[in-house]
Amino acid sequence: MSATSRRGELVAVLSRRGRFLVAEPLFPQPEVPVAQGRRGAAGGIVVGNAGSRAGRDGAREGDVVLLGMSRNGAKVLRRIGRPDVARDVIEALLLDRGERRAFSAGVEREAAEAGPRVMRRRGERRDLTSLATFTIDPISARDFDDAVSAERMDGGRVRVWVHIADVAAHVPPGSAIDREARRRATSVYVPGTVEPMLPHALSSDACSLVPGKVRATVTVEMELEGAKVLKSSFYRSLIRSDERLDYERVDRIFAGSERAGEPWAAPLEAARGAAKELARAREQSGAVELDSPEPEFEFDEEGYVMAVHGRVQTESHGLIEQLMIAANEAVAELLSERRVPCLYRVHERPEPSRVERLVDQLASLEVPTPPVPERMSSSQAADLVGEISVKVAEHLRGGDGRGRLALGLLILRSLKQAYYSPVNLGHAGLHSSAYCHFTSPIRRYPDIVCHRALLSAVGGGEQAHRAGELAGLGEWTSDRERQAMVLERDGDDIAACFALEMALVRAGVEVALEGEVTGLIGAGAFVAFTSPLQAEHEQGELPPFEGMLPVRLMRAPSSKAAKRSREGRGGRGGARQGQPEERREWWELNEEGTILRGERSGATLRLGDEVKVRVARIEAIRGRVDLEPAG
Repeated sequence: MSATSRRGELVAVLSRRGRFLVAEPLFPQPEVPVAQGRRGAAGGIVVGNAGSRAGRDGAREGDVVLLGMSRNGAKVLRRIGRPDVARDVIEALLLDRGERRAFSAGVEREAAEAGPRVMRRRGERRDLTSLATFTIDPISARDFDDAVSAERMDGGRVRVWVHIADVAAHVPPGSAIDREARRRATSVYVPGTVEPMLPHALSSDACSLVPGKVRATVTVEMELEGAKVLKSSFYRSLIRSDERLDYERVDRIFAGSERAGEPWAAPLEAARGAAKELARAREQSGAVELDSPEPEFEFDEEGYVMAVHGRVQTESHGLIEQLMIAANEAVAELLSERRVPCLYRVHERPEPSRVERLVDQLASLEVPTPPVPERMSSSQAADLVGEISVKVAEHLRGGDGRGRLALGLLILRSLKQAYYSPVNLGHAGLHSSAYCHFTSPIRRYPDIVCHRALLSAVGGGEQAHRAGELAGLGEWTSDRERQAMVLERDGDDIAACFALEMALVRAGVEVALEGEVTGLIGAGAFVAFTSPLQAEHEQGELPPFEGMLPVRLMRAPSSKAAKRSREGRGGRGGARQGQPEERREWWELNEEGTILRGERSGATLRLGDEVKVRVARIEAIRGRVDLEPAG
């Protein structure tokens, strides 16, 4: 049941039923109480007479609305938009999941007053405004909570300053804005919009490190020799960003196709060198390497999806990632040494049994793996996953890149999920003995907790959270993070479906699509496939579309790769397809869950295999695509 239903609200679409204007749930609502609202004879919740408009927004037939539900009837609280407009459906999804989409007047007032209040005390901060400073973010970013300065020193050392927006100064503990930020716990990023943790006056203004504006920050200053942090210091500061860079522009600079400007050219190059050393050392330590491409959507002014791209990790992304990880580790190490209560970002070591299964899965796909100890400890399991991720990356670089998503998902599923905890259990994925989230306080409440803890430890004028409240706060913020991840994934699926519908209209619904098998179950295969309008993706990007190919429709062989016949049978699952007698086949899933094998023909369909598919059906509201074989 959706969050809106629990609050007595319902996201619905209006339709005409006889002489009534009725509302039907837009999203699946298996537990909507029938007693809430007056029901029409043909079903649906009556909100008015046919031909009339409902609510103060004048909602009409075909509109998506937010209903207020009570035993006395249903009332249209807000017109959201139309069910054929992607942005409107995603807005409806946010409301359906309980996101409020607005801040109270009191919170907005506090946010507006915070910036001037903080800057009135700017003299208490270390002035770094003369230090060349830059930000690197996605080109679509609107809030910038981290900035970087760097310089080369004698002896090959590099000094790096990581400046983070001083959100703790703007959000006093116990204030209305603090309580609301704590309740939200995280910003939620869905295609075309964001549900922010903080109001616009902070997230996009006073706390955003925009170029040319003096901003209050907390700085982590590190002196590095190679990847070793020789010393670090932490303090409140003032900075002025010289340039707002984006990932694409930085990659062009690194490729030599664009010149870096002054005064940030030399600092950017120094930061690049430091990041390379950190990345090299982290890889050698056995940290897990995972590069999972994410979709980016472009909308027109009316809210329709106009384009979709796959975003992959490049050197510019790696630069920021490595420096932020180093800053997070430095903060966590200090807090751990001084035993200051905070929330650590914990990633426990994987279960040895799950790593053993991962090795078996990769072996079934003929992917090289390291030797497995006869009796594996959890520490050895963590080391082994890191080695496996490196070997998988090498294996993919040596081929055509196919299987990158499927193999990455196998590794990811062998790991435990990271969470927030007041107990420092280390971060196995990063091979870090102490790790916290400190570098994104605009969008994550645990980062604010760590800012307060750090500043209390270094005499910065803040008070750390009480140890007794942190266990519950860790559970709450971890739970909110998981909810946000599900919501963001569902939003991506909906936007992808709308984009696919538009692409198929332009390219032809019968077009055959190149796909890659990314998951297998007894009932069929999950296939990621290319856009009908883009046969090749830049930089080897994987396509953003995914659908389900059921075994009942699969012919033998169903792909070039499936023509291979391999020894060994057995497993679980399987179903007969509704095809002519000569093509009828029984598909069985092997024990590792990596190969579907045809019992009669011996044909196989494996994770990472290429397949040709057609789109059979799209349910955009549910974010679902059904596929059928092509060719």
